[in-house]
Amino acid sequence: MTSSPKIIPSPQASKLRDPNLGRIERLSNKFPKEKTLSFWKKTASNRAFEFETARVYNTGIIKMPIYLSVGQEHISAAISEIAKDPLIFAQHRGHSYYMSFGGDLRKLIDELLHRPTGCAGGMGGSASIHEPTIGMYGHSGLMGDQVPIAVGAALGSGKTVLTVTGDASVEEDYVWGAMGYAATKKLPVLLICEDNDLSILTPVATRRNWNVVNFAKGLGIPAVDIADDPWLIAHWVKNFLPQLPAVINVRTVRNLWHAGTGNDGTPEWDRYALIKEEFKNLGLEKEMLQIELEAQETVKRLWQEQLQKPSKK
Repeated sequence: MTSSPKIIPSPQASKLRDPNLGRIERLSNKFPKEKTLSFWKKTASNRAFEFETARVYNTGIIKMPIYLSVGQEHISAAISEIAKDPLIFAQHRGHSYYMSFGGDLRKLIDELLHRPTGCAGGMGGSASIHEPTIGMYGHSGLMGDQVPIAVGAALGSGKTVLTVTGDASVEEDYVWGAMGYAATKKLPVLLICEDNDLSILTPVATRRNWNVVNFAKGLGIPAVDIADDPWLIAHWVKNFLPQLPAVINVRTVRNLWHAGTGNDGTPEWDRYALIKEEFKNLGLEKEMLQIELEAQETVKRLWQEQLQKPSKK
């Protein structure tokens, strides 16, 4: 493993839910401009898609529950810049993973509109985004079962496998049994826990007294607990890929309800706004704003075109 740059302790070191947790000094400056702009294009597209999806959902056109990644849409974008062509096993809030790894937005829209031309034939909906052409496999609805399936996929294929959970899903006993097997067999599995501190509405502290990273380390698995700074996420993904299996617990903030379009209130922090501030610091504000505008226009146009397109039976 290569040595890491200097890590700056959080000013609230005892508080793990801190937007600066694990921050590395001037890390964004170490990434090539083209990679940073590529990441931003995905993030802006993901966010624009989720807000447009929310708008359409509120009209009543979408009949199934939706799980939106607003506030977390940059995590998949950061991972996708480093982890190339993995098999992907996610769960709800999977739209951004689909888009970040190259999924067709038209097919995703059709999926949400319950059409047979959708990425899962209109049968999976928002909770089960399935697209084998990008190596993404839909979720059954049983919380955390994507992890043992991902471990099996790694064993059978030998390919790098990305599996994504929430902070509640990692509490299922079969998750850690599967990761223990991955550790024993040294399987190429990267587990990302998108830890927004809520199982629907119940905070982590009410549910358990153990930490995901400590549990992983107890299995002999490299692991780290960080805030959702995208450059930090990319750094650790790159760091861990040569030594899988590994676990990254990403402290993040959801901006909308577990399901639907309601608001949880004022978020603990606004990573999207913090990312935009970092682009200003990097001297990339003009490019950032142009990419954001183009993403919003493209997503709006695609939704309009698909809504006007007659559904094929």
